[in-house]
Amino acid sequence: QVQLVESGGGLVQPGGSLRLSCAASESIFSFNVMGWSRQAPGKQREVVATITSSGVTNYPDSVKGRFTISRDGAKNTVYLQMNSLKVEDTAVYYCNVLKFTQDYWGQGTRVTVSS
Repeated sequence: QVQLVESGGGLVQPGGSLRLSCAASESIFSFNVMGWSRQAPGKQREVVATITSSGVTNYPDSVKGRFTISRDGAKNTVYLQMNSLKVEDTAVYYCNVLKFTQDYWGQGTRVTVSS
């Protein structure tokens, strides 16, 4: 059973930055894909960043150029750097990994963008 623990959420003003962290209970190189998703109130969960085991990243247009996913194998951690935050980025952010055919999710960390 893979355990994922997110941290780094909080309240930030529009235009500000936050870095989210997701610590995994095992080597991140055992995962096929790692990613971040978010769910805003009343909306469906959406993927905002993914990184494959070979390091290929992908982002939707809504965050491209503002969000960056990265990883640290020594710390078994994946990060989401979020810059130029907008009010519409407010959501609970979840880390998830795909290991073979099994999906694992963290408990989520809340990000609020407000003045």
